[in-house]
Amino acid sequence: MDDRSENHDIEVEGGNYAYERKISGILDDGSVGFQQPLLARNRKNTTSQIAIVGANTCPIESLDYEYFQAFFAFAGCNLILATAAASLCAFIAPAAAGSGIPEVKAYLNGIDAYSILAPSTLFVKIFGSIFGVAARFVVGKEGPMVHTGACIANLLGQGGSRKYKLTWKWLRFFKNDRDRRDLITCGAAAGVAAAFRAPVGGVLFALEEAASWWRSALLWRTFFTTAVVAVVLRSLIELCRSGRCGLFGKGGLIMFDVNSGPVLYSTPDLLAVVFLGVVGGVLGSLYNYLVDKVLRTYALINERGPGFKVMLVMAVSILSSCCAFGLPWLSPCTPCPVGTEGKCPSVGRAGIYKSFQCPPNHYNDLSSLLLNTNDDAIRSLFTSRSENEFQISTLAIFFFFVYFLGIITYGIAIPSGLFIPVILAGASYGRLVGRLLGPVSQLDVGLFSLLGAASFLGGTMRMTVSLCVILLELTNNLLMLPLVMLVLLISKTVADCFNKGVYDQIVTMKGLPYMEDHAEPYMRNLVAKDVVAGPLLSFSRVEKVGVIWQALKMTSHNGFPVIDEPPFTEASELCGIALRSHLLVLLQGKRFSKQKTTFGSQILRSCKARDFAKAGLGKGLKIEDLVISGEEMEMYVDLHPITNTSPYTVLETLSLAKAAILFRQLGLRHLCLVPKTPGRPPIVGILTRHDFMPEHVLGLYPHIDPLK
Repeated sequence: MDDRSENHDIEVEGGNYAYERKISGILDDGSVGFQQPLLARNRKNTTSQIAIVGANTCPIESLDYEYFQAFFAFAGCNLILATAAASLCAFIAPAAAGSGIPEVKAYLNGIDAYSILAPSTLFVKIFGSIFGVAARFVVGKEGPMVHTGACIANLLGQGGSRKYKLTWKWLRFFKNDRDRRDLITCGAAAGVAAAFRAPVGGVLFALEEAASWWRSALLWRTFFTTAVVAVVLRSLIELCRSGRCGLFGKGGLIMFDVNSGPVLYSTPDLLAVVFLGVVGGVLGSLYNYLVDKVLRTYALINERGPGFKVMLVMAVSILSSCCAFGLPWLSPCTPCPVGTEGKCPSVGRAGIYKSFQCPPNHYNDLSSLLLNTNDDAIRSLFTSRSENEFQISTLAIFFFFVYFLGIITYGIAIPSGLFIPVILAGASYGRLVGRLLGPVSQLDVGLFSLLGAASFLGGTMRMTVSLCVILLELTNNLLMLPLVMLVLLISKTVADCFNKGVYDQIVTMKGLPYMEDHAEPYMRNLVAKDVVAGPLLSFSRVEKVGVIWQALKMTSHNGFPVIDEPPFTEASELCGIALRSHLLVLLQGKRFSKQKTTFGSQILRSCKARDFAKAGLGKGLKIEDLVISGEEMEMYVDLHPITNTSPYTVLETLSLAKAAILFRQLGLRHLCLVPKTPGRPPIVGILTRHDFMPEHVLGLYPHIDPLK
């Protein structure tokens, strides 16, 4: 044996392990020794598994066989779970894919897209998110839980579901647009409160990000909802504290307790916080840019059918498994910190110190992040048991892994949230900065990790108040409030210079006509009548059935102006607006007359209010459902009983910017334009949400500068 080899003794514990501590240099036979500890698990024959130092035999073949077997078991389980989640989304409820927060935000803005809150979407969202998180994807469960809460609220708001035999008559009280919108707002707040165990943060999230219209009554309703969520969570945590529910309830209502005593900071620390905020804003805006590009690329693949969606998920699952299992080999084993609470290395699925073939009293810090639950990984990054618990190279590798794999994963056909990947990337980046600035900073690496997560969240989500409260409720560290506020404001300000928030980008990419709370600058140079598109289609108060049927068949309009004309009035005047759904109910009831006369009182006596209530998802009447004979086509119907006789009207010369603000703040679906001068028809046109979209306005006037 060459003199350069040292510490080459064999250590066997109970005949089950063979441990070669360290072999450095070259052996007698010319082979190169190992540079890091090696631990082999004995399966059957103990003698054949022991590595004999200085001999020519070493059980590399059997060890390789074990590693490949472990990888195939790991990747195979992940692939099965990923395929299950993808199949649910691709074949049952495609609307359940993704976070769901952009869709909920669009609904609360007045966009009722098909199937986004359906019972099937709720079912797939629950089980798909379970399978997706269990499949080791770099995704979170927080976004899907917001969507789940909104789906449950929508189910209650429409009185249940007739299709699935879940109906309750007492819930019909909520069967109107405003109450349903309020319920869905409360459901979104409940989802945040349940996911982060942050009841106040849930209320602020609904106020800042989800709801487009807010009032004082909605404030206490959401607060009551999140309080109930907190009480139920506390009860379930106490019930499961004995371990009968697996890992649920670990940590109580405070998920990541990093309250480490007084927080002292000086001028260099404030400069470090500003640096974190600036870099977090840049990284967050880059994250949003790459997510947008990846989503547009995936859209081309997903358009080819459900099978391609499933294959894309399977490919990403295999890539994630390869990275999670292969990257820990780049990290050497680290001795356990002195005075460690709990076992090191950890035993079982829980714990923060993963062995990954390390010898006793050693752990692999990269596998402790990659092969752990998301909660334990975040808890490890936020806490500061030992400053050198994670090496700088480990933090850099983990940051790039979570950053780029989170971008690749978001957009595939599984329920996936963005909060957890962003928190993981931000926490690892912040802890890395904390390690580099350790000699000049008084803040420990755990607090740097928390600030890094806050900066990355602010740069990606573009929220401030709600994120600040959620992080403080998560970590139980109120002393960090000033620094968290500062880093959130800086990161949001920097990121806003490059692009919009991630949820706003997704809403735009999906083509949902979302209305902002402010008018675009170029709208000040236009008036309302400038953007009215297409010929105006109106009905008389007593209209022929055939005319109504033909108009409903040839157009997709949801509102039609009704005009009173002689001989019923002295001059033509605007009576109001009739909705398509109400016209279909009226035609289905065949409440017709052979004479062109008013008979609205008879219709009122034969109709009930619930006949015109908003139908559940997909239950509304369609023009194809109506069967009207040729004789009935020549008959007349009085539209006055179903007409909204007090519509919102504005002059045609009103500034388009003012019209947009009025439309948005009042939550309108139709805005009638009336002429400024007499002697003209009583209505010039109807403005809808699509008429205010930048694509429509700039398409009509391409010479306008969007920034002026």
